[in-house]
Amino acid sequence: MQLRYMGFDQAKNIREYKFVGVAAGEAAKHFVVSADLTLFARYHVGLQLGPALCLKKLSADLEGLQQLPHELTSGDLNAHVLARAAAAERKTSSRKSRDSQNIGTRARRDAESGH
Repeated sequence: MQLRYMGFDQAKNIREYKFVGVAAGEAAKHFVVSADLTLFARYHVGLQLGPALCLKKLSADLEGLQQLPHELTSGDLNAHVLARAAAAERKTSSRKSRDSQNIGTRARRDAESGH
């Protein structure tokens, strides 16, 4: 099933992200994933990530045959923050490793050229 984001409705702190699921030979299905906006602030996650996070949540729910309600939870946002931190750490350690290799190469070149 292919899922398409169709927008959102909001009442107070609850935003309902709307999706349509389309599969070959089947009627379109409508889905809603609710999210409490206070969680975005608590975990320092930008609202612009809401549709992508809800799509990920909905996809996981549908794969696991989870029925209603579809809701972005504190656990989902915490997992996102932890994954983002781990990715940043991998990127930083990769950069440090590359930089230290470059420093060693430069030092060898300088020594060979007499600088």
